Amino acid sequence: MNIPVSTLIVRFLQQLGVDTLFGMPGAHILPVYDDLYGSGIRTVLVKHEQGAAFMAGGYARVSGRIGACITTAGPGASNLVTGIANAYADKLPMIVITGEAPTHSFGRGALQESSGEGGSIDQSALFSGVTRYHKLIERTDYLANVLNQAARKLVSDVPGPVLLSIPVNVQKEPVAAAILDLLPDLKPLPKLKIARETLGNCGELLRQAQRPVVLAGYGCVQSAGARDALRAFSDRLNIPVATSLKGKGAIDERSDLSLGSLGVTSSGHALHYFLYQADLIILLGAGFNERTSYVWNTGLLDGKQVIQVDRNVEQLEKVIKADLAIHSGLGDFLESLNAWCRELALEPKARPDLAAFKRDIDRQQQETGAVIFGDKFDLARAFFALLEQRFADGIVLVDDNIIFSQNFYRVTGRDRYVPNTGVSSLGHAIPAAIGSRFVIDKPTFAVLGDGGFQMCCMEIMTAVNYGIPLNIVLFNNQTLGLIRKNQHQQYGQRFLDCDFRNPDYALLAQSFGINHFRAASAEECRQVFAQADFHRGINLIELMVDRDAYPNYSSRR
Repeated sequence: MNIPVSTLIVRFLQQLGVDTLFGMPGAHILPVYDDLYGSGIRTVLVKHEQGAAFMAGGYARVSGRIGACITTAGPGASNLVTGIANAYADKLPMIVITGEAPTHSFGRGALQESSGEGGSIDQSALFSGVTRYHKLIERTDYLANVLNQAARKLVSDVPGPVLLSIPVNVQKEPVAAAILDLLPDLKPLPKLKIARETLGNCGELLRQAQRPVVLAGYGCVQSAGARDALRAFSDRLNIPVATSLKGKGAIDERSDLSLGSLGVTSSGHALHYFLYQADLIILLGAGFNERTSYVWNTGLLDGKQVIQVDRNVEQLEKVIKADLAIHSGLGDFLESLNAWCRELALEPKARPDLAAFKRDIDRQQQETGAVIFGDKFDLARAFFALLEQRFADGIVLVDDNIIFSQNFYRVTGRDRYVPNTGVSSLGHAIPAAIGSRFVIDKPTFAVLGDGGFQMCCMEIMTAVNYGIPLNIVLFNNQTLGLIRKNQHQQYGQRFLDCDFRNPDYALLAQSFGINHFRAASAEECRQVFAQADFHRGINLIELMVDRDAYPNYSSRR
């Protein structure tokens, strides 16, 4: 039986498990949109295509499933670039469908053409560096192979965005429906056993170490079963755990074996433990990037033995030399290692008193003036303390601001923490939070500064249009805070293009038809928590921050 390509594409999305599609229609993608009508796939109309890509990324990030977005040709596609780049950097499975001008018009100056012919925009070149697979489908005789390649990339061990661009006339051409029968089985591959020799080598390094420590990265959040297995490993052997920023939540940060996060914008607890206490570092799905490594501070690993485990073989020993480098999924590895430790009856280490250790570090920092946050940040500290107290069952926290929640909010296993990593684009939090809300029915907070807010605030109307509960936490200091801090620290306070005036956010919230709250003190913050409906409302919570309050850290940039 033959069906139009547009119908086949919709069925392909269904076969991939796509249930929500973020995007914006245009003339060159309307055949696919027409087949979406009545398909059971929920479509979400965004205000800007970048928002669609961020929403699809937020959906993929919290669900572990394939996120999806759809746009028309030309500017519809090009507006996706930053959101797709973010998903590429975070290795998120995302399928992107775009339209294209008809093939018979290629090279002749067709409206919104991006075929690369005749001097037109070359969409394939535009997306080549930010997708795992991309294809302009000019004819149907190789469509089965294209869909096969796309599906394989989406479900691989190291997934990423896949983009299919389909000319409008090709969307209408007939193809065999049986093409979909040729696609690979999308079920997870059977688990491979970790070699006993590998487990024995790990066990021997653990046996020799006096003070091992784990650095849990993004892989521990992504990998099925990794968090439970990590907790069991840490508890059994009394091993402290620090996380990267992206790994925050891999272990309950209220545990007495949690060191919090390691990184240039964090408190310093994990840093001091790595520098002066640890003798064995176990990197689990952590890339040891610029932020985590304190700009590749060699002292973190010098004189210590290192085990590195990662599902992405390209990450192994990319920036460090490991005594033992293991290519494995984190859940599989930790479950196997736990079984090995039980089999050998490996003795636990002396349980460290991390509470006393942290108090000592805090006292030293107070005495030397090395504290990151002074009294001017008490409002942010109070807000996140109240957030912890209110939501024992967990929240979704999508965070563009990063530095406050990294230090003031202790993520538990019931929370989902989504920091703005990837390419660290401003304007990510609100659309990504909306995307996540289509997956998880929990109180959801988008945390961002006033600079980033003005890049994405129109997506609030997407939340309004679809009745999506959302809490937007806006730090108002009328400046691009990171830029101003760097110009203060490194450029003699020659402030340029960082300060600006804000709109009246109360009136802006009123125009959106949402709730507005404003707090300039801890007491006013408590009043917000007493009044706001964080579960069902759409709230804009404005927190006032001193423009001249600078966190005491240097990114060396």
